Amino acid sequence: MNIHEYQAKELFRKYGIPVGAGEVAHNTEEAIEITKKLGGTIWVVKAQIHAGGRGKAGGVKLCKSKEEVRDYTNSLLGSTLVTHQTGPQGQIVRKVYVESAANVGRAFYLSFVLSRNASQTCIIASAEGGVEIEDVAEKHPEKIVNMTVSAASGIQGYHARQVASTFGIPHKAKEILELLQKLYQFYITCDCSLVEINPLVITKEDSLLALDAKVSFDVNALYRQASIQQLHDPFEEDPSETQAKANDLSYVKLDGNIGCLVNGAGLAMATMDIIKHYGGEPANFLDVGGSADKERVTKAFQIILKDEGVKAILVNIFGGIMRCDIIAQGIVAAASEMKLQVPLVVRLQGTNKDIGKKILDESGLNIIAADGLEEAAQKVVSATRSS
Repeated sequence: MNIHEYQAKELFRKYGIPVGAGEVAHNTEEAIEITKKLGGTIWVVKAQIHAGGRGKAGGVKLCKSKEEVRDYTNSLLGSTLVTHQTGPQGQIVRKVYVESAANVGRAFYLSFVLSRNASQTCIIASAEGGVEIEDVAEKHPEKIVNMTVSAASGIQGYHARQVASTFGIPHKAKEILELLQKLYQFYITCDCSLVEINPLVITKEDSLLALDAKVSFDVNALYRQASIQQLHDPFEEDPSETQAKANDLSYVKLDGNIGCLVNGAGLAMATMDIIKHYGGEPANFLDVGGSADKERVTKAFQIILKDEGVKAILVNIFGGIMRCDIIAQGIVAAASEMKLQVPLVVRLQGTNKDIGKKILDESGLNIIAADGLEEAAQKVVSATRSS
């Protein structure tokens, strides 16, 4: 689960991580009031969306007057901001963050993330801050330091000394140690999957400051993070993904035209891979789970068909805990209720597959049957090309 920058900075403050003064505004009047409260003569106005690259997309501006704050806020709110992470459809800006400008000396990159290869938390640091870290990794990998953190011992002095040396500020090793300890405590306590500061700056007054903040949380741990759950912003999700969550479905919208309804995350990934192998493009990842009933399958079909780009649907079910006849009943109910107009390819294997196939055969619906996964993929790709 992602949160906004202003929410991340509020959490940083609770853990003693240095951030600038600022508040969120939902309209121009609030933005002006915040400038009065902050004082000073220079402010930064930032669009609040769940995507990086806001600065390059025109979503961040240094304002040197209240009039400039008002005009820029007015132009941002309600607009669609397109960055390299939003895709061409962009994201609507519904709020802005107004912050006192910092007197920046140098900018760095610092993050905590889970290393799946090492099965440990990892510190990533670079002296190249304020730019896309992916670009630095590709062009200048030697400028990035990667260190694991043992769950048993936590942050140690050598971590701080290495980061301070990487930043070129060895005299700040003690402050870096305190910062890493606070960030790590926040990362572990709140079940984060990513804590990123880009940039972390050292001001001309020689103070460390988190100028930006990006935080993601492990959705599997949200059940024990009630206060974090409250930070969820449904407007930052695709409406279909929100509906899927409400119906206990795992759904991610993609850019293709072949809808996928599968039980099991691994089988869903394999289904998408084989569709691409045969020249098609999946329109979604959708795992109905191992205990789905007829109603959940119907909801899954409704979500898939909300995507107007879907030209065909592939249902790929391996009946283990889930019975194929239950899936078949859901397919028939959904297809009949929604007057399905796109080609439907169904592959059933496992528990009660013969009963399931009989239900589909006797439904009177135009369903394309397939026995194997390769056959199913070939048929659904062919159906999109002929439809």
